[in-house]
Amino acid sequence: MRRGTCSPSGAALRKSGLGLLAAIAITGAPAAWATEGEAHTILKAMADYVGRQENLSLKYDADVEVVTPAVEKIQFSASGDIALSRPNRFRVSRTGGYADVELISDGSNVTIFDRGGNRFAKVPAASSFDEVVDRLRTEAPLELPGADLLLSKPYEELTAGVVEAKHIGRGVVEGVECEHLAFRNLDTDWQIWVEVGERPVPRKYVITSKAVGAAPQYTLRLRDWKTGVSPASDAFAFKPPEGANGVAITLLQDIDDIPAGVIPGGAK
Repeated sequence: MRRGTCSPSGAALRKSGLGLLAAIAITGAPAAWATEGEAHTILKAMADYVGRQENLSLKYDADVEVVTPAVEKIQFSASGDIALSRPNRFRVSRTGGYADVELISDGSNVTIFDRGGNRFAKVPAASSFDEVVDRLRTEAPLELPGADLLLSKPYEELTAGVVEAKHIGRGVVEGVECEHLAFRNLDTDWQIWVEVGERPVPRKYVITSKAVGAAPQYTLRLRDWKTGVSPASDAFAFKPPEGANGVAITLLQDIDDIPAGVIPGGAK
């Protein structure tokens, strides 16, 4: 997803027993936050590390929030796997309550496979993963989970439009110690947690849409990172299952994480 402003009422905070704690945290935190330059340094180190990996794989869990006309937040969840072999071969799966989809690029063609509907569409591949991501966004439109984090130069994409940056400190994501960074754009706020140590991979990514009422979020958790492992020779080959139908890509408009007609948050 690419990277709208409402806050809880005082009564709601008091009811939950978090009012005093929230007030202390908001008042006391800024003094401990590091400089904008440090946030950019950590983000750049992460981007450079991920961008130079020729082969990588990981698993992810994604949550997309939507806001109903009654101003009720509803969250939709999906999970999947990502394998990437630069410059332009990849396999991405996404399984949720409303779609079960796989995208495979063998370097010559990109196949979008709707596993739930047993149908697929093919489009010519591009010379790089970055170009494939851009083409899918503009022509399908399809979004690869966490695509901005996996580009060859993710730092430039992530920091485009940033007006403020903070290094909040450290946090723990699924038992892994991470550097916690926060960035602000005009229409979005986004946070990223980067693993501490010699392998600065992103472990969590949250985008808040300030321009959308009630500020819905998109949350991505990234785990089981593997780098430097050469993929199997058939890792990016698509073999249509029995009975699968080839269709035009324009017919694959109902393979999103959320039901048709619902506007999600988390657009950068």
